[in-house]
Amino acid sequence: MRNLSPSRNCGNADRCLWFDGQKYFADTLAEEREEKNLPVFDQTRRWLDIYFSARAPDFAPPLAMRTTDFRRAVWRIMLTIPFGHTMTYGDIARELARRRNLSRMSAQAIGGAVGHNSFSLIIPCHRVVGTGGSLTGYAGGISKKIWLLELEGADMSGLFLPKKGTTL
Repeated sequence: MRNLSPSRNCGNADRCLWFDGQKYFADTLAEEREEKNLPVFDQTRRWLDIYFSARAPDFAPPLAMRTTDFRRAVWRIMLTIPFGHTMTYGDIARELARRRNLSRMSAQAIGGAVGHNSFSLIIPCHRVVGTGGSLTGYAGGISKKIWLLELEGADMSGLFLPKKGTTL
């Protein structure tokens, strides 16, 4: 499945999807788990086949987002980022603050929630960039983030790799 690992019984989540070797890979998996094929995996494979054909899927497999309320709220905002577009951590922080009727929200806290996304690609954390278009913080690796954005036909002209010594 193109180096993606779906799994059943991901600790607090019913299902997860990670790139092999990604940061936090399987960090929510229980020591004892049952792995089997479920109908949702067939839907997920279909979604992935469409996505890796450089097309926006017109559906999402069911996601059991069993996580904190904060992470769930951030992940739901990420689900609104259109195929081939990006949003900054600050944009997500402002949107979440607006939804919660707060004056502000920490972009760093947003980064933590984005980084612990248990549904890589389906919840498009690769579409989240730093202020000014900095390609920071992708648990699957910056090279995969660039590859995925290019696959989606994103406008890469305003995006850049941060200088050495800044957060990746």
